[in-house]
Amino acid sequence: MSLNAEFVTALRRVTQRWRTRWDAELRDSGQTLARARALMILSQEGGSAMQRDLAAHLSVEHPTLVRLLDSLEGQGLIRREPVPGNARANRIALTPAAAPMVEAAERVSEGLRQRVLGDIPREDLETALRVLRSVATKLETLDAVPRMAGDGEERAR
Repeated sequence: MSLNAEFVTALRRVTQRWRTRWDAELRDSGQTLARARALMILSQEGGSAMQRDLAAHLSVEHPTLVRLLDSLEGQGLIRREPVPGNARANRIALTPAAAPMVEAAERVSEGLRQRVLGDIPREDLETALRVLRSVATKLETLDAVPRMAGDGEERAR
């Protein structure tokens, strides 16, 4: 296996294991990963976001997001606010009732980060972060360029 392939495989495995562990710890605190992520993203966005932007942040399709938002709204954690002049758009806003849920999710997340990353030297984390940012920038650049049929099949392996 090439170094590039090994890197991508390791990145995929770490991402999958992180999400699985994070979900398990959130469930222990009475939340789900999907719900916690949505609430945390809204909090990080200043308490509200456009529905389409939230879907993009969560990497979910519209029907999946609608079900999640229906549940959150039913629990009184968010409210949908129509966007003036655009009958098809909604702004999703946290309600005050969401604050304890956001705080609990943040505590679980910070605890996991500390347990997993806490004993890794700062310099190593900074190097890893530089590499990940470089990969993200390259992917964003590739996303901006129209793809030709069959382009990149060999490089993706």
